[in-house]
Amino acid sequence: MQKIYEDDNLLAANKPAGENFYWALKERPELLIVHRLDKETSGVILFAKNEKAQEYLRDLFKSRLIQKSYKVLVVGKFKDNSGRIELSIGRSKKTPLKRVAIGEKRGTIREALTEYKVIKRFNDFTFVEALPKTGRTHQIRSHFAAIGHPVVCDKLYSGKRYMCPGGLARQFLHASSIEFSLPASPAASQGGPSGAKIKLEADMPEDLERALQEIGTCDKNNKS
Repeated sequence: MQKIYEDDNLLAANKPAGENFYWALKERPELLIVHRLDKETSGVILFAKNEKAQEYLRDLFKSRLIQKSYKVLVVGKFKDNSGRIELSIGRSKKTPLKRVAIGEKRGTIREALTEYKVIKRFNDFTFVEALPKTGRTHQIRSHFAAIGHPVVCDKLYSGKRYMCPGGLARQFLHASSIEFSLPASPAASQGGPSGAKIKLEADMPEDLERALQEIGTCDKNNKS
């Protein structure tokens, strides 16, 4: 397990793609689950080390007091440098595994908001920073698909716009950072004073970095 941060109350790890959130419990069975990432999503994930910390962190998520940032490569080229997607999400009537922002929905339909900033444009793709302000299941994947820019290599949401460049074997979605206030802990083994704000970051994995490089190289070759 690649640990990013640990103190008396919590542990943050860099989850590899292809593992569910239980992978960390094999090594550290005492950890308590706080939130989840999709199996194919890599990046920062938090675990609590006691029930009080678990309740504290879950309350932060519910109250939207945790700021999350994702690095995402999507199909197509964005015109604007930034924007927001505010579309409610519900379970798809046709495909129960999907949470959709457009089309027929069933069950509880929840409001959802994702802001984004363009990092780099390629010929056929856009590399963006996604900032989900709510925490709905598959929110980023559903929202970008709804506006016609699905996450690359996302078989579930891309439909006819499915593209998988750069030799990728999974969706290009990485939880790059998470920012929040630490719970009170006078005896914290690391980090700042109790209640200090902290930002935890996870570097992009090699497969995603390699895909970006290959796409950039292809764009240059096409221009020459």
